[in-house]
Amino acid sequence: MTATTDGAGTPGADPGITAPETVQGAQEAAARATRHLLARQDAAGWWKGDLETNVTMDAEDLLLRQFLGIGDEATTQAAALFIRGEQRTDGTWATFHGGPPELSATIEAYVALRLAGDAPDAPHMARASAWIRSHGGIAAARVFTRIWLALFGWWSWDHLPELPPELVFLPPWVPLNIYDFGCWARQTIVPLTVVSAKRPVRPAPFALDELHTDARRPYPAAKRPAPLASWEGAFQRMDKALHVYRRFAPRRLRKAAMDTAARWIIERQENDGCWGGIQPPAVYSVIALHLLGYDLAHPVMRAGLESLDRFAVWREDGARMIEACQSPVWDTCLAAIALVDAGLEPDHPALVKAADWMLGEEIVRTGDWAVRRPGLAPGGWAFEFHNDTYPDIDDTAEVVLALRRIKHPEPARVEAAIARGVSWNLGMQSGNGGWGAFDADNTSPFPNRLPFCDFGEVIDPPSADVTAHVVEMLAVEGKAADPRTRRGIAWLLAEQEPSGAWFGRWGTNYVYGTGSVVPALAAAGFAPAHPAIRRAVRWLESVQNEDGGWGEDQRSYKDPQWAGKGASTPSQTAWALMALLSAGEREGKAVRRGIAHLVETQRGDGSWDEPYFTGTGFPWDFSINYHLYRQVFPLTALGRYLYGDPFAPGEA
Repeated sequence: MTATTDGAGTPGADPGITAPETVQGAQEAAARATRHLLARQDAAGWWKGDLETNVTMDAEDLLLRQFLGIGDEATTQAAALFIRGEQRTDGTWATFHGGPPELSATIEAYVALRLAGDAPDAPHMARASAWIRSHGGIAAARVFTRIWLALFGWWSWDHLPELPPELVFLPPWVPLNIYDFGCWARQTIVPLTVVSAKRPVRPAPFALDELHTDARRPYPAAKRPAPLASWEGAFQRMDKALHVYRRFAPRRLRKAAMDTAARWIIERQENDGCWGGIQPPAVYSVIALHLLGYDLAHPVMRAGLESLDRFAVWREDGARMIEACQSPVWDTCLAAIALVDAGLEPDHPALVKAADWMLGEEIVRTGDWAVRRPGLAPGGWAFEFHNDTYPDIDDTAEVVLALRRIKHPEPARVEAAIARGVSWNLGMQSGNGGWGAFDADNTSPFPNRLPFCDFGEVIDPPSADVTAHVVEMLAVEGKAADPRTRRGIAWLLAEQEPSGAWFGRWGTNYVYGTGSVVPALAAAGFAPAHPAIRRAVRWLESVQNEDGGWGEDQRSYKDPQWAGKGASTPSQTAWALMALLSAGEREGKAVRRGIAHLVETQRGDGSWDEPYFTGTGFPWDFSINYHLYRQVFPLTALGRYLYGDPFAPGEA
């Protein structure tokens, strides 16, 4: 029997597709996809698809405007239109397409709609509040949700974990210093230490009694702490001690800490006014600085608020969706790779323009990463339009792979940028041989144990997908035998799951991890017969769906039984194909069926549809639908099926 659409089972019989039919279909599909992708390029040279997450972004944007007193009816109603459109029939909201109801997202969406004027007894609101109450009410929500509610007196600051601003004084060698946190968490936690110290409360425009299981007793009874000898018990007692410290904290010390936090925040504001190119740190930075006396007309505040407007995507129906961040560098390098691999001439004007834009985005100053690597020269790329403080290793590897494919009229300029990127990436290798996304050796076990940190991953350890992209890039640059590359390969081999798959940190999930690692091993010279590659091939073949595609649900981050299971998607099908093709399986039935699936599901304009979320911010806790993934990865897979990998042995 063949696999079902949930990915169970094993590959089936040959569907009767002949190789000539497959090749012709792939050629026609690739030509359509190439035209479509070229038409989407911005005049400046970049590509960017929408970055869709969940309604908490939209709800928190409205809450911020309410807190600052800058809300306007048009923005509020446009956001409410989007939020209502994402509600399910049971009254709830999920954090990814087809996912289960999520309590905190449902609470935040409900509150946002109350701000927009939706009556609590309206049918869609009554269904939401009933579901919230039946699942523990506000008391069961995540800490971040309750912080937003505390800003308006809907929750008590006394019933939230303490986060003292004195944290900024801890040197990098002390556990729980701010550089122990991943850069996204660091940028959020520093401003939140100010908010936690100030404990502001704005007048609430309405009560939220309907969201408590018992409005007379909204706060849970104190629980018996875990044993002192356990990590949980130790951190519970530390939080209790910090609540006591709050009452006796020396005023001069606390003021100095908040002043230091303010300087830290302002120093990291980007030229476009944002922080780190992502929306959540920008929101909390604006709130923190406002609490410290920065007027809304102050240049820092004005630029910050203007930057938040650039995260808005206005849809044709008038709805307003907020992106958590924007991905132009990532989308552009992936688009360039796809186009070259699909046969576009390397000196095509669109590719030269893309290369020029990417070269202009190179970051040649130090950032927070230098705390762990102080002697390393800069030379990386970030994910976003403006994020010079936090270039990332993954983007840098893929940009180098893209630039290496393009025939640019100034080759010396390209070579110099590539050399800096390779050097920076090599210097960012962690001690265990792998690579994280933004920092080296960001592996402390303590931050995730804090009672405050229940919002997702807060550290940035090495991952198989990032490490694989770096290894692939180093191999292409002739460094497959370099000891640092070999250490990375050894780390990857040790991380292979018993199933034959690899975990995907930044894409969903085992299909992404495996689709990243196998091409990297092949680029580094591993033969298709290598045991690690054969295990990966067998796993991919075992999870192929009946329709010939591959898919994997976000639930695989919570439940390993979901590994490789889910409705087929264009991007995940492409990842599996890229792995199989690099493993020498071009003539295999699995590849023919996968290519046929991409051809059959392509739309007339050369694009593919993909409602499912195949990107990952925090595994399980924050899922992403990159709207350009559905275009660039299928085109890459089709191109490599037709022409091979341009850097594979015997191909170049």
